[in-house]
Amino acid sequence: MIVLHAGEIEGSLALWGESDESKTTKGKHPFSAKWQDIKKELKSQGITIDRRHSITGVWLPSKGGRPLPSRGAAGTPGSRASLKRWDVEAAWLSPKDTVVMLSAARGKIAIGGISIGPDLGYWSDVYGFAASMVARQRILPDLEEEDGVYSAVWRPVLVGKDYEQFAALAKRMPPAARAFDQDSKPPKKSATDSLQIILSVLIDYMVRSAAHEALPDAYARQRLFDSAHDSWLHGLRTPHFVMGGYEDVGELAQSVREWQHAIAVAHDSPFRLCFRLEEPTTPRAKGDAWFVRYLIQSRSDPSLTVPAEAVGKKRADKILGKHATHAKEFLLMSLGQVSGIVDGMSGKLSKHGMSGYSTNATGAHRFLVEEAPVLEQLGYGIILPAWWARGGTKTRLAAQANAVPKMRAKGSLSLDAVFRFDWKLSIGGQRITIKEMERLVKAKTPLVNVRGQWMETGSGEIRKAVDFLKKHSRATLRDSVMMEFGAKPAPEWLDVEITSNDFRISNMMDKLRGDTTMEDLPQPDGFSGKLRPYQVRGYSWLAFLQELGFGGCLADDMGLGKTVQMLAMIQQYRQAGGQEPILLVCPTSVMSNWGKESARFAPSLSTAIHHGPSRKKNKAFAKQAVRNDIVVSSYALVYRDAEFLKKIKWGGVVLDEAQNVKNPDTKQARAVRSLRASFRFALTGTPVENNVADMWSIMEFLNPGLLGTRSEFKRRFFLPIHARKDANAARALRRAIGPFMLRRLKTDKSIISDLPKKMEMNVYCSLTGEQASLYASVLEDLDEKLRSAEGIGRKGAILATLSKLKQVCNHPAHFLKDNSAVPDRSGKLARLTGMLGEVIDAGEQALVFTQFVEMGDILKKHVQDTFGREVLFMHGGISKRQRDEMVERFQKGRCSVFVVSLKAGGTGLNLTAASHVFHFDRWWNPAVENQATDRAFRIGQKRNVQVYKMICVGTMEERIDELIESKKKMSETVVGTGEGWITKLSNRDIRQVLALSEEASL
Repeated sequence: MIVLHAGEIEGSLALWGESDESKTTKGKHPFSAKWQDIKKELKSQGITIDRRHSITGVWLPSKGGRPLPSRGAAGTPGSRASLKRWDVEAAWLSPKDTVVMLSAARGKIAIGGISIGPDLGYWSDVYGFAASMVARQRILPDLEEEDGVYSAVWRPVLVGKDYEQFAALAKRMPPAARAFDQDSKPPKKSATDSLQIILSVLIDYMVRSAAHEALPDAYARQRLFDSAHDSWLHGLRTPHFVMGGYEDVGELAQSVREWQHAIAVAHDSPFRLCFRLEEPTTPRAKGDAWFVRYLIQSRSDPSLTVPAEAVGKKRADKILGKHATHAKEFLLMSLGQVSGIVDGMSGKLSKHGMSGYSTNATGAHRFLVEEAPVLEQLGYGIILPAWWARGGTKTRLAAQANAVPKMRAKGSLSLDAVFRFDWKLSIGGQRITIKEMERLVKAKTPLVNVRGQWMETGSGEIRKAVDFLKKHSRATLRDSVMMEFGAKPAPEWLDVEITSNDFRISNMMDKLRGDTTMEDLPQPDGFSGKLRPYQVRGYSWLAFLQELGFGGCLADDMGLGKTVQMLAMIQQYRQAGGQEPILLVCPTSVMSNWGKESARFAPSLSTAIHHGPSRKKNKAFAKQAVRNDIVVSSYALVYRDAEFLKKIKWGGVVLDEAQNVKNPDTKQARAVRSLRASFRFALTGTPVENNVADMWSIMEFLNPGLLGTRSEFKRRFFLPIHARKDANAARALRRAIGPFMLRRLKTDKSIISDLPKKMEMNVYCSLTGEQASLYASVLEDLDEKLRSAEGIGRKGAILATLSKLKQVCNHPAHFLKDNSAVPDRSGKLARLTGMLGEVIDAGEQALVFTQFVEMGDILKKHVQDTFGREVLFMHGGISKRQRDEMVERFQKGRCSVFVVSLKAGGTGLNLTAASHVFHFDRWWNPAVENQATDRAFRIGQKRNVQVYKMICVGTMEERIDELIESKKKMSETVVGTGEGWITKLSNRDIRQVLALSEEASL
């Protein structure tokens, strides 16, 4: 394998190759690849480097008389290395070749059979920065002089954000990027110098070549001009052009220097022009009471400022030090530049002088939202009022509603009762009356002063708030709760808090907010078994929401007993006089589990299973439903039988494994939302499986309208949280769903302390030669597709490749689908077989999860043939009766190995007989994999559980596992089910993730 490196030398970029197959030659780099091999490989990829190559010195970390190989070639450099000079065969690139090479390397980890070293990858990023500067015209023409000979060149202009990006690039420059040097001592050129050189080369070539293409051929060939100025202009639009010996070339050079002087002063000065917006001195000041003051601000210490009118005075000169003599010139030039940027600034300068300019509230607002961001982007200093810096955008309105019953009712609290609201308003923490708000509307000013505090608001929004408050002087208590915790019916920018002198209302609101501890209910009569303390709290929480008529999501971790908590709540519902039956919807694989658990913990409750071709329908079903306390059905049947299911008035609808309705557009999700019920509950161990959008679908079932419409939810929560990592949006979402979701983890010792340990480990396997060859073939096919594929076509190509690579890592027969021989062809299967042998010899049992039915068949047959024992295999194609029989046989210890299809058996099963869990192939979603593991690691498990994640080393399995582990906290909420999230990576990152390393093969 050849790794291509790049470094700056003598104002150019040079390439050299490293290969672990090279022979050691005395005095030469033992890993140095021959340039003709590199050139040949690049040419096969359509990249021609027409440049001389020669022996060049490169300084590299060395140890034991040899240079340490780079990470990409043969491992990672060790410790205690020293720099030593080695001779390599390198190619010095012309500006054209540099652009061609870096453009080809952009976003890639390899070019054909050549891997791109970190230094070459770095220079390709520099190329991207240079292209961005050219596109944004951050460039200036210049004259370059060397030994009395002048050339026309283009230079980058680094100010503001561009300078910050330049500094960041210089900081992360790999040492090898400036390792070239012919001297006998290590190179001393700084990263900043090397970066400045190559950036200038790239920008000069890109601008010049683009201009040259637009010139008529005759003009492009012309070489004689009347003046140096004309020759200079021509040279800026043609290939690298050396000007002739014009008499006036010296004058031209002086003129160019003077023309660039303003920029040079601004760029080289330790100070910068700064603008400070000052508020009116009195709250009720009218007219042009705002002031934009000019200052000179230190770049290194922004707190050090000098008012513009003080420049030239002794006190200011003392602060400015040696730069005081140029300060006034700098100030005038900077203000002159700004006058051409900020609309109307030139008039303000001539009218108001050097100190600054006055403006009204509208002008101050325009400065805050329009002008200041532009000036800051250009590198000028900006000092804004503290209230604006803290808030940044519009100040939110807050409304506190004192709920007063129209008639004092006795007995239980009704959420449908109408209440009168006495509104108390505040803006920016300051109390305000509706009359004051109406005056603000009439003022029509974007900046208002309330109780001595300035804030931004919109008169249109205040008008809407006034209308809303007047309209909702009376509303139901249910609406008031939705106002405080959800998006409806209050406007999204109006914070609502509900209070009341009625103890029942205030107590209810305190419990929903979590301000008051909820009382534990006694275990209901007729419930068999002893609830754990945390289960009592969960059942009491469910009963509290049920009494109010709100929906709730019990999101306890797998194995904590969501089933028994729900059965206790249903028992309590019946005990309190509830008459209507409860519809329980779950996956087909756990329907029988609900029947058995109900008979065990709530034997007095009658349960009917609505399933199979002989199930009752229409009127016959209605009669059956009212005769039972619980009706259990599946998601598929709820959609299929929706017409008669939605005609029944259910006491409650409960969704088990509620992640099945995370997509609100599915037929099942729409069907469950159409059911009529007094209360609704959801049970799931993974309420957020892909991203927070899953939560909208579940909450829309539980409490319709709580989180607004889908478009409102996307705008308010999804995009801010996932695109901008907005902490305020995340807090607002937690506040909205908090009262209606209960989430406990079994790893929390305050919840449960008597569960055995779960020990997880990665099991690394090598590919066989056959697997490595197939893997490389799949990658080659993807490379061809990525060159042209875009959008959904690109996503489809990546997903298809990921699936193929998983199959290759599993077994060649799985990928080829040719029913060929199984033994001795897969490193992963060989490792699993050995480990299963130890499990069986110890008399223990194991679960083996795979997401492929075809691989499950291969595993079942191979393990049976190897050990001569029965192996069970559960997948989506077997009947409910067969599932139940398999679970029973395994739990009774009649077989040692249970192969399970992840989708068919990853949830809802109790398989605590297993103390070993193998993930043969990875789902790449921690939440989904933990769900599968929890078939064994749950209440009822008496032994420690060993969890093994099978990973083929040197393949995408290892790299994706590292990526997930490095971002574990984020992956549990952002990394989606399966591999869809991987398609969002760039082509370069895709290739890095999927690449096959040498250590992969046996």
